[in-house]
Amino acid sequence: MSRTVIHGGLVVTASDEIHADVLVEGGRIAALAAHGTEAAAGWTADRTIDATGKYVIPGGVDAHTHMEMPFGGTYAADTFETGTRAAAWGGTTTIVDFAIQSVGRSLREGLDAWYAKADGNCAIDYAFHMILADVNDSSLKEMDLLVAEGVTSFKLFMAYPGVFYSDDGQILRAMQRAESNGGLIMMHAENGIAIDVLVEQALAAGRTDPRYHGDVRKVALEAEATHRAIQLARVAGSPLYIVHVSADEALAEIAAARHKGLPVFGETCPQYLFLSTDNLAEPDFEGAKYVCSTPLRPKEHQDALWRGLRNDELQVVSTDHCPFCFSGQKEMGRGDFSKIPNGMPGVENRMDLLHQAVVDGHISRRRWIEIACASPARMFGLYPKKGTIAPGADADIVIYDPAARQTISAETHHMNVDYSAYEGRQLTGQVETVLSRGEVVIDRRTYTGRAGHGMYTPRATCQYLNQAVSRRP
Repeated sequence: MSRTVIHGGLVVTASDEIHADVLVEGGRIAALAAHGTEAAAGWTADRTIDATGKYVIPGGVDAHTHMEMPFGGTYAADTFETGTRAAAWGGTTTIVDFAIQSVGRSLREGLDAWYAKADGNCAIDYAFHMILADVNDSSLKEMDLLVAEGVTSFKLFMAYPGVFYSDDGQILRAMQRAESNGGLIMMHAENGIAIDVLVEQALAAGRTDPRYHGDVRKVALEAEATHRAIQLARVAGSPLYIVHVSADEALAEIAAARHKGLPVFGETCPQYLFLSTDNLAEPDFEGAKYVCSTPLRPKEHQDALWRGLRNDELQVVSTDHCPFCFSGQKEMGRGDFSKIPNGMPGVENRMDLLHQAVVDGHISRRRWIEIACASPARMFGLYPKKGTIAPGADADIVIYDPAARQTISAETHHMNVDYSAYEGRQLTGQVETVLSRGEVVIDRRTYTGRAGHGMYTPRATCQYLNQAVSRRP
């Protein structure tokens, strides 16, 4: 059984910062011991990693990715192989991707299709959520079976009529089922029916540029849908997780629900923290690179989101990684913003961008690890196997150089997409070495991993629910 010692670093978790050496054995963390102690001095190892002057942090958990996702007549540009390799480069060692039920088909058929896409292709560990596109008696019964199998979260959409959209009755029924089987409902909260009216009106008036994608997907329609989702969850007595929160008014709805003791949780993404409608308005169709839903908002929303992360009104930062190349994919929407594939790349950049937020004073080091590693692991039933550095946990470990300087660029990133949403942005901090279950997959900025190393990881139910004051209105 191979043994690795990581010595000299500052171990940073969501709860502690300690100068400690870490012993890895058989793919798991075997022990921690303070530098220079007799316990650490007695360790023998096949490999020793010097982390002097570096952080030793848990591998990131990105709980919202879309590898190979079909959308708008095309597919997300990253495969499970390219996307998980890029994730590893960025210090993420577990993703939770979305399997998709097609209308008229079973959940099982959709889940099996995603198992097949990922099997043998992933560089890091992975799990699945299930998108419910067709809520009916049969799919509701299947939810119970999936929870028992370790697929314990289900995403519904208040947006995209005719594709993923569920009406309030379908949403309520799914929430009631989740209340009984322990599943967690994830919600894309935008009023898609109203948005479609505004899209039609904008196009008829000749407003076709990418910036109008943000104009029609109004803050009020995100806030209204967030409020409605929360009230439906109250009626059902179910927990609720709002994905990709982008606007201050939507965040206020989540904060109010949590103040009442309701089991309501929120996620935001780096694009809403670092980008804005200024990017959507870039000339010569460049704004198409930044089309995603929920859309980018004016910069003044960023302060509210950072405050929400500090106050635990938002618990998780995921990427919603769903990349489409500018050439040949985003360009499908020239002359009609509604045909631009919705999605942006980011799985490689999340950990570094959030470290920059530490440098800039938005969040603390421990909060960085909490929102990027520990909280997503707890939220989706992976903790403490994932998301922390503690005896018994998987040895998903990142050696992070907090002083390194880097410039983000499509020329140097590893995502399978022809642009970077953060092109030219200078950051302080960079991933140096990454271990996935004890195996070195990034070795001092060299990729040493392989497709097929990553394992499917079944999940328990949400580990925050027993902390909620009440699950009933």
